[in-house]
Amino acid sequence: MWRAASVALGPCLICRSLTNGAQRARGKPAPLLLLRQKLHLVSQSVHLSRHPVSKAQRPPLRTLTQPFSALRRRLPSHGPHLLIKNGSQPRRNFWLARVASRLLRLRYIVLGSAVGGGYTAKKTYDQWKDMLPDLGEYKWIVPDFIWELDEYVDFEKLKNALPDSEDLAKLMPDFDKIGESISSLTGLFTPGYNLVSEVIGASDLLLLLGSSGDTAFRATDQGSDHEKQYKKGLLGELILLQQQIQQHEEETRSAAADQFGPGSSQQKRKVSDKEKVDQLQEELLRTQLKYQRMLERLEKENKELRKIVLQKDDKGIHQRKLKKSLIDMYSEVLDTLSDYDASYNTHDHLPRVVVVGDQSAGKTSVLEMIAQARIFPRGSGEMMTRSPVKVTLSEGPHHVAMFKDSSREFDLTKEEDLAALRNEIEIRMRKSVSEGCTVSSETISLSVKGPGLQRMVLVDLPGVISTVTSGMAPDTKETIFSISKAYMQNPNAIILCIQDGSVDAERSIVTDLVSQMDPQGKRTIFVLTKVDLAEKNVASPSRIQQIIEGKLFPMKALGYFAVVTGKGSNAESIESIREYEEEFFQNSKLLKNCMLKAHQVTTRNLSLAVSDCFWKMVRESVEQQADAFKATRFNLETEWKNNYPRLRELDRNELFEKAKNEILDEVISLSQVTPKHWEEMLQKSLWERVSTHVIENIYLPAAQTMNSGTFNTTVDIKLKQWTDKQLPNKAVEVAWETLQEEFARFMTEEKGKEHDDIFDKLKQAVKEESIKRHRWNEGAEDSLRVIQHNALEDRSISDKQQWDAAIQFMEETLQSRLKDTESVIEDMVGPDWKKRWLYWVRRTKEQTIRNETKNELEKMMKCNEEHPAYLASDEVTTVRKNLEARGVAVDPCLIKDTWHQVYRRHFLKVALGHCNLCRRGFYYYQRHFVDAELECNDVVLFWRIQRMLSITANTLRQQLTNTEVRRLEKNVKEVLEDFAEDCEKKMKLLTGKRVQLAEDLKKVREIQEKLEAFIEALHQEEK
Repeated sequence: MWRAASVALGPCLICRSLTNGAQRARGKPAPLLLLRQKLHLVSQSVHLSRHPVSKAQRPPLRTLTQPFSALRRRLPSHGPHLLIKNGSQPRRNFWLARVASRLLRLRYIVLGSAVGGGYTAKKTYDQWKDMLPDLGEYKWIVPDFIWELDEYVDFEKLKNALPDSEDLAKLMPDFDKIGESISSLTGLFTPGYNLVSEVIGASDLLLLLGSSGDTAFRATDQGSDHEKQYKKGLLGELILLQQQIQQHEEETRSAAADQFGPGSSQQKRKVSDKEKVDQLQEELLRTQLKYQRMLERLEKENKELRKIVLQKDDKGIHQRKLKKSLIDMYSEVLDTLSDYDASYNTHDHLPRVVVVGDQSAGKTSVLEMIAQARIFPRGSGEMMTRSPVKVTLSEGPHHVAMFKDSSREFDLTKEEDLAALRNEIEIRMRKSVSEGCTVSSETISLSVKGPGLQRMVLVDLPGVISTVTSGMAPDTKETIFSISKAYMQNPNAIILCIQDGSVDAERSIVTDLVSQMDPQGKRTIFVLTKVDLAEKNVASPSRIQQIIEGKLFPMKALGYFAVVTGKGSNAESIESIREYEEEFFQNSKLLKNCMLKAHQVTTRNLSLAVSDCFWKMVRESVEQQADAFKATRFNLETEWKNNYPRLRELDRNELFEKAKNEILDEVISLSQVTPKHWEEMLQKSLWERVSTHVIENIYLPAAQTMNSGTFNTTVDIKLKQWTDKQLPNKAVEVAWETLQEEFARFMTEEKGKEHDDIFDKLKQAVKEESIKRHRWNEGAEDSLRVIQHNALEDRSISDKQQWDAAIQFMEETLQSRLKDTESVIEDMVGPDWKKRWLYWVRRTKEQTIRNETKNELEKMMKCNEEHPAYLASDEVTTVRKNLEARGVAVDPCLIKDTWHQVYRRHFLKVALGHCNLCRRGFYYYQRHFVDAELECNDVVLFWRIQRMLSITANTLRQQLTNTEVRRLEKNVKEVLEDFAEDCEKKMKLLTGKRVQLAEDLKKVREIQEKLEAFIEALHQEEK
């Protein structure tokens, strides 16, 4: 510690002695004081090179050359005050009293001096302690075994073996002698001080020698790193520069003195003086470029060193995770805010760099030079930027790019990855553009990391156009203007105005737009691109100077820059473009004739300036924005408490998870349905589906035969055909519909007070989509066909109970059909006399004709109750003539239709009577109706149908519970997973004021928390 303090004290003494000697020699206090400050900065660099601090931001240097030592301070002297005070009193002869009084006062002086000295010593110690770097954050770098060395090594023995501090002090150099040696160099600095100031203002030595107030733009990260790392070797270079400047100044003075010589040779000397002035300017420019190259070399070396350090940090020791960088934290805030409200309805005033310009003005090229990679799609004269692209630049060990919603890293050092990145950006732009539009307001978020990149957030906007061409939407121009205004109206946004230098200034559109949004130019940086073409095409170079000085355009700007972004070829690399830019400005007359200043050219200086402005704006406005979001959060929380006091604040994703759990619980409830309930539903539904076919196509045709053999043969043939073609498919359809009904019943069933109607739309959509995706097992019909065929071939009724059940089943079926037939006949003939009298209704003419026809056919049926099912032609003629005799004209087709219903009702009534007779026919059945007066083959048919229905229902129930319910549950899970990834689907299905309020509250909380974390990290970095 004492050695570090002594080393720090030495350069300060050197600076003091050197500047005091210079002041006595020249007698100019103001410039020498500045020179004294600068030399102290250089001396401090020597100290910092020997004792580098570990923090990224060094502690502020003192502007005075006072060493940090309490031994150099003088205690306040109270002697003169005592003499004046005592002198004012009249002398008396009480000398003993005067001695006692002075002794008493002396103790107060001693006590005050002790207290003052102690306080001064403590204050000096605190200042010295604050200067020490805080290594607590980097404790993890030291391996764990270092902290455990004291357990294995005896440091007391090592301490006793080391020499004393007095012996070590003898080895230190004599800084007084060093100060005397350097004082002799004072004369080298004094004569050329004025010219040094000019060089500082026109070159990048400002980063090494200039103070914080010399320019509006300073490097935020790299400048301080270069100072800390490379100032050790700059003292000799500075002395050499001063000698060259002094020599140039003396030559200039001698040239000026010669101009006032004898008149005989004055005209000849004008030409030579002009040549000397031009030669001096060229030498000055070469010297400036020399130091420019030296700075670039130092930057390159520093970049490699920082890359190595970042790689070590990236690997980590003990697998420790590094904290997020400051710019990444800020970018996350902007991404969250963009997701919350992309239309800026929340008055987003967070800073970002907005890049605007006319189409093909070089916006993308400038961004690529700042990002040091060709990352954007390019086109010749056509619109390529179709949506805003937010690019977050940060420093990292590897030059990579990554999208916000993707985990893929694009290696920007590989050409194939660059091509893939450009293609991906173009695809995302085209996807974001709606049908019938040309541009989109949807932001594409991209982060680029790499060694040496300036930390900032840039937004590349579509180029401003003056005319809508073919193939564009009619509102393209207005849409681009509205998008640009939405970003630029942010009072904290930095506007990077890009102007093409190769076209006439009068054709510019973006400058008028920028001047409207920022009339005072307090947050605008003007960039003139394609300066190489402008220098060739513009007849008057002073026009470029007017643009850079802000005298040509009506807009105002915070700074003006001139850049060159290549020769116009898409195959150019960043390195070749940078070399071309440096070569152009090195040979450009604009810089040689002082039309442009060195700090106003090259994209490197531009990136440093933009980064400095960006972070300045962030520091000034971020806390105010955090307070605004805090107030918004309070308002939203108050609104929630007033409207939904008993409900938790669940956003859309949380509500979806809750609904997902309820839906899965309801699907699981399907497996809890009892087998009896499944079979009853399946049997009932299946009979409703096939009963018409059984009665109309099997039973009635077979029952109209005259003997039992024909009846059984007809039934067997028709059952076999029905089983092979229709029955299995009908059974599967019934089972699938039954499963859907049960699933819908569980999904729509209200749960009492716990029911939340906010999930109804989501449940309905999940049900429909799951049913749509579900496919029944294709092999089910084949196996079911075999089972049904075997069940219908069985005719053996085992007991009387089954016989009675079959009779009951047959009776219920026939009664249902009879009821339907009577209803049809009633509709045909109209109301009877009771309804006509009670309800005052009348029969139509057609109903009257059908009623007469029905009465005539019933008379014929009573004459022959065993009449066949079809009327003969002579019988139809007889009925028609009988009706005509009563004055009723009737068509033969109407007679046949009426006969069909009349005969059907008569047949069903006879069948019901036969069914009652067969209740005692089980005994005859067991004897196979041999020598029996009663035949009940129709009862056997209905028993076979009933048994087939029971076996089919049991088979389908097993397939449902064992296979189909599980498959349906799997489909529901897949649908829910797809819905969970589809944000638009969730927004459509989960809607309402409650959902939107919870969403807003969640986003505002997230933004506020991230802002507070960013502000805390920002304050820690400033410390």
